[in-house]
Amino acid sequence: MSSIFSKIVKGEIPSYKVAEDENYYAFLDIAPLSKGHTLVIPKKEIDYMFSLDDETYQGLWAFARKVALGIEKAVSCKRVGVAVLGLDVPHAHIHLIPLNEMEDFDFKKKKLKLEKEEFIEIATAISKAVDLK
Repeated sequence: MSSIFSKIVKGEIPSYKVAEDENYYAFLDIAPLSKGHTLVIPKKEIDYMFSLDDETYQGLWAFARKVALGIEKAVSCKRVGVAVLGLDVPHAHIHLIPLNEMEDFDFKKKKLKLEKEEFIEIATAISKAVDLK
């Protein structure tokens, strides 16, 4: 059975895409810790980050770096935090979280509720700032 992230990549479930290439996909988390909270995934469905082959693993991190640099340009933040948890969805993924204070990185805190228009605005701004070259 496909993961929810595989369904997003295939377009079966909508997402707020911020970047994509032939191997990787980045989209806004719909239950964000902060505005601009982005998930970065390999298109190849592999459950566990450390089960990825070396090329996919290294490519995922290089792609995530480009997305993080775009987030820094598009979203007001001091840094972009990184987390790899992997327990909630059986598909390797990286969380990129804009940070202004340590509390922004607390996965136990109440998630933000954003309107569709806000998601679109944030995704568009990040997408324009990401340089995939």
